[in-house]
Amino acid sequence: MKDEQRHNQHQEDELTNRQGHPVTNNQNVRTVGSRGPTTLENYDFLEKISHFDREKIPERIVHARGAGAHGYFESYGTVGDEPISKYTRAKLFQEKGKKTPLFVRFSTVVHGLHSPETLRDPRGFAIKFYTEDGNWDLVGNNLKIFFIRDPLKFPDMVHSFRPDPVTNLSDPERMFDFLSQSPESMHMITFLFSPWGIPASYRHMQGSGVHAYKWVNEEGKAVLVKYHWEPKQGIKNLTQKEADKIQAMNYSHATQDLYEAIENGDYPEWELFVQIMEDDEHPELDYDPLDPTKLWYKEDSPWLPVGKMVLNKNPENYFVEVEQSAFGTGVLVDGLDFSDDKLLQGRTFSYSDTQRYRVGSNYLQLPINRPKKHVATNQEGGQMDFRTEFGKHQNPHINYEPSTIGGLKEAKNPGKEHEPYVEGKLQRESISRENNFGQAGETYRRFTDFEREELISNLSNALANCRKEIQEIMIENCTKCDPDYGKRIAEGIKKVLKSNQDKMEKAVGEAESMSHPSDPY
Repeated sequence: MKDEQRHNQHQEDELTNRQGHPVTNNQNVRTVGSRGPTTLENYDFLEKISHFDREKIPERIVHARGAGAHGYFESYGTVGDEPISKYTRAKLFQEKGKKTPLFVRFSTVVHGLHSPETLRDPRGFAIKFYTEDGNWDLVGNNLKIFFIRDPLKFPDMVHSFRPDPVTNLSDPERMFDFLSQSPESMHMITFLFSPWGIPASYRHMQGSGVHAYKWVNEEGKAVLVKYHWEPKQGIKNLTQKEADKIQAMNYSHATQDLYEAIENGDYPEWELFVQIMEDDEHPELDYDPLDPTKLWYKEDSPWLPVGKMVLNKNPENYFVEVEQSAFGTGVLVDGLDFSDDKLLQGRTFSYSDTQRYRVGSNYLQLPINRPKKHVATNQEGGQMDFRTEFGKHQNPHINYEPSTIGGLKEAKNPGKEHEPYVEGKLQRESISRENNFGQAGETYRRFTDFEREELISNLSNALANCRKEIQEIMIENCTKCDPDYGKRIAEGIKKVLKSNQDKMEKAVGEAESMSHPSDPY
């Protein structure tokens, strides 16, 4: 009987997909070799992420709280001292002074539509370029890295960050329970709990594409590229005390700051820099350049300026433009391409899938999302298909291709196709050069004394709310990053627990004295 009970308990605890199939690897998608690319037959991943995409209606699953603005991108026509055509044939970059209209949406990641903008959280930084070749969406964060490197872990990560599904209360223990078992997150944790975790405003924060993408030139040759936005207004962050003070007075301070600056003609600007690497495995590095938990250090791969962004017009209606704007990492134009970064490839499916669910299958017909060029497609129907000129073509009777009697024809390829060679076993494995702690330690050492003190204080306060075994794992992970990091976190947790105990004893003492008042008569 006991054996049967143990067997039943084991079955109840065993992770399955929604078909009841046992999930034997919940950490890695199936890829060609350990580095990728990802294959379409990843059933467990596709089921898991597509369900996650539909968990909320109609609010965004992540990045619900946001603000946006219109503007333009102006190209320098060069990358550093070289003509940009050497690396990419994307038209928006080719001519010096060429301006491309765009829309930007800034956001917080985890919390809801009306949450305070002072919370410790990564900030979304998404740009929609309305290019002559169609839309290009560059979707990223203010921080240049991310918590995880495999998309299979994304729903679990977000679930751990959200409130407890029973109590609906935020609980840092849930978050660190997940993160302590995902050591690749240590680099992002180090940034997030430093002052970099709370930007002072949207105008004063950096932006990044996070992932390695590819640029492709006329010959079809590709290089790896990373994108970085640097605010010309300067970078400003908040300490936890400063954020608490602002939050007590205004939970929309960042939205207000952006709106008022543009209304007053103080148009915010960012300069776009890129880093370029040859498209190979780079065995000379102690990390994989496709790993989104890693920085490409400037001394190894310099930042090269390619243009600037100016925001000069506020939305006329928040819902129509900011809330209905929809972005996706798969929205690239000719001359831009994907790398084999697993998280990038997973997001490329998930983001557009989310928008079709959240806004509708015809979300690209909305003015804020539609390209500023002629669109001709055989896709039709679905909820709210309200085409006027969008998607129309000369022979509406022929809604298929190929055809000998009319209808649309395939476009001519504008350049030589990029054809990377792929070979390897289909497998579920992490990349070989994980190096989960090296850059986190380097970031800790590069911080100023002030940044380190804020990091230790903020992280210690959060970990003090966790059970001892989670604290011990996190202290061990911090120590692997840097011995001083781990030592100070351990001391910080003890200090917070002692302070909390003293406060509790004081409160109990005061309560007891109040329950036995002296007789005034």
